[in-house]
Amino acid sequence: MARGEGNRREPLSPDVDDHDRPLMVITFPGLVAEIDRLLRIVDPSHPLAGRVGDLRHHGRCACTPTCRNILTAPAGSAGPYLVQLQRDDEDVIWLSLDPACTAVVDIEVLDESGLGIR
Repeated sequence: MARGEGNRREPLSPDVDDHDRPLMVITFPGLVAEIDRLLRIVDPSHPLAGRVGDLRHHGRCACTPTCRNILTAPAGSAGPYLVQLQRDDEDVIWLSLDPACTAVVDIEVLDESGLGIR
């Protein structure tokens, strides 16, 4: 399959300035609200709570045609750390963190129900 064909979504162009990229809270308001809610259940003062909405949307990961990760940093920024968010004891969202564990660099939504994600 050629680049850009089918269901594969490309990340937004890397030459776009970060401040020109849309905020996650604008692009995915339902997802941002759910992430914030779930983080605050884990820990009311979770250091990532309230910060996801301020991240910039860098498009969808294009590593494979079926990858559904939403990038909040340039492709390839993820480290080995993951925050697993659950609803009713089931993982529903995975947050990949940068190597320093201080920022969310991509979001994998395992259960899209009620989040308004396409």
